[in-house]
Amino acid sequence: MAGGGVSTTIRRLLEERRLIRARLGHEAVRKELSGAEYDLRRADASLSEGDFKWATVKAYYSMFHAARALLYTAGYRERSHAALVTALRELYVKPGKLAEDALGNFENAMDLREEADYALTFSEQGARRVVKDAERFIVTVRTVLQI
Repeated sequence: MAGGGVSTTIRRLLEERRLIRARLGHEAVRKELSGAEYDLRRADASLSEGDFKWATVKAYYSMFHAARALLYTAGYRERSHAALVTALRELYVKPGKLAEDALGNFENAMDLREEADYALTFSEQGARRVVKDAERFIVTVRTVLQI
């Protein structure tokens, strides 16, 4: 990133239209964080009800919305879940603003959500783990954003 420009990875995502520049502002960031909190509450409720599939799905989406808040703050909007992960790695992990394990937990949640949604494969253990990871991820995102 010579001269403070964007990395070659971000440039490639932009060229491929998997990522777009966007000025979404504080209200969009707040809306995403509110959505993250809502989905986390629904994930917790689903755990209590023994609905481990839905707990897994909602916990992932709570992390997804929190991750979008980070991306929006950086001035971008994703066109795919995979592009979101790649952009967060470039914009937050590589510069040391977000720990690699936090992003790893997000990627794990994405995998568990896909298994639950598409293969109907899920477990109580996986659901409990992803809900805990989502709780930590939201706190981490709020810390990074100082919100």
